Amino acid sequence: MGIEKILIANRGEIALRIHRAAHEMGIKTVAVHSTADADAMHVRLADEAICIGPPAAKDSYLNIPAIISAAEISHADAIHPGYGFLSENAQFAEIVESHGIAFIGPKPEHIRTMGDKVMAKKTAGELGLPLVPGSEGAVSEITEAKKIAEEVGYPVIIKAASGGGGRGMKVCNSPDELETLIQQAGSEAKAAFGDATVYIEKYLGNPRHIEFQVFGDGEGTAIHLGERDCSLQRRHQKVLEEAPSPVISAEERARMGDIVAKAMAGMGYRGAGTIEFLWENGEFYFIEMNTRIQVEHPVTEMITGFDLVREQIRVAEGRGLSVTQEMLEFRGHSMECRINAEDARTFVPSPGKIGHYHAAGGMHVRVDSGMYSGYSVPPYYDSMIAKLIVYGRTRESCMMRMRRALEEMVITDIKTNIPLHQALLRDPDVINGDYTIKWLEEWLARQES
Repeated sequence: MGIEKILIANRGEIALRIHRAAHEMGIKTVAVHSTADADAMHVRLADEAICIGPPAAKDSYLNIPAIISAAEISHADAIHPGYGFLSENAQFAEIVESHGIAFIGPKPEHIRTMGDKVMAKKTAGELGLPLVPGSEGAVSEITEAKKIAEEVGYPVIIKAASGGGGRGMKVCNSPDELETLIQQAGSEAKAAFGDATVYIEKYLGNPRHIEFQVFGDGEGTAIHLGERDCSLQRRHQKVLEEAPSPVISAEERARMGDIVAKAMAGMGYRGAGTIEFLWENGEFYFIEMNTRIQVEHPVTEMITGFDLVREQIRVAEGRGLSVTQEMLEFRGHSMECRINAEDARTFVPSPGKIGHYHAAGGMHVRVDSGMYSGYSVPPYYDSMIAKLIVYGRTRESCMMRMRRALEEMVITDIKTNIPLHQALLRDPDVINGDYTIKWLEEWLARQES
């Protein structure tokens, strides 16, 4: 049975992205919004809009009863959670399905398994994904921790089993500091996520962040859509992404793609997912899986010509995958710059009313944004206000197009990080694709000194 009306349980550019895909499929949309987002573009364009609470996310976009009520009032037969907020909340997915509403995302059990990092690592190993050497599960005894650390070799990293964003993570260089750092990581994790559980892994000195886009039909068939290089990060937050990676060969892509697709088929995975790896010296190491659409999904769409959100909706309707692995072709190169409302040097958020807004355009230029002239960027949410995505037949032409597009982009009366992207795209290391997950923070430190 086809979906007739989708409630979009999100905000900003991803809400608009979902609305567009739905309307192109002839499906009606319902926008839910906080009072702070009453004038948002996706709210204006949706067929129906329902206010679900005050600005604070916990009272609106994380308010499950309000979202379910909105779906029932509007007679929506499906909910798309986007990314962030409730997108990886297994309980939310279960509640949605228990109300007879289709959840446009993975099965709740897969969200739960992959949301627990210890369980995710165990499951990934069982599915044949290469792992970073470390503890098989949670570490509670210091003697056990020391034994594991000696086996994998220092330095090691202590990580929180729940959560992310760099909290509850400590790098340990010697046995003398292990006990103290485990306690600190556990305390941080408890405060941030309500769970003090930690585990230990080999600390990779200077890896790249390579992730594979996967898609499953929920019935044992799965495909991969190649990799994205997301190594340009600040404080574990991605800044610029590209596909394909400058360091991954076609042979490596085919080999790892086959491994991840088989793993997802083995799980019976449903919908879009991303398997994240650290890559160093030609070796891949699984770190986590995101059971949702990613912020950076457009670069994959640009090099494959494949609409990931449309496919999410198709799979949720029970129609299976629209393509086979053999039908997919990887062509050219794509980059995405995350445009944030923040000072390009200090990274302090810069919410407020936009004066003039002019989007970059031209051949192979895409802007995903809910911005418009006169729009007020609220101070309550993530500072990302747009994604600038470009395509080129080669990496060099892609980069030239991105430089040109950044020059065209006009956003006045608030600060943005456009100057940061312009500086990055002039740096020889970025031009040559010679960067790792530590590169950007080291580069920023050099700019200040």
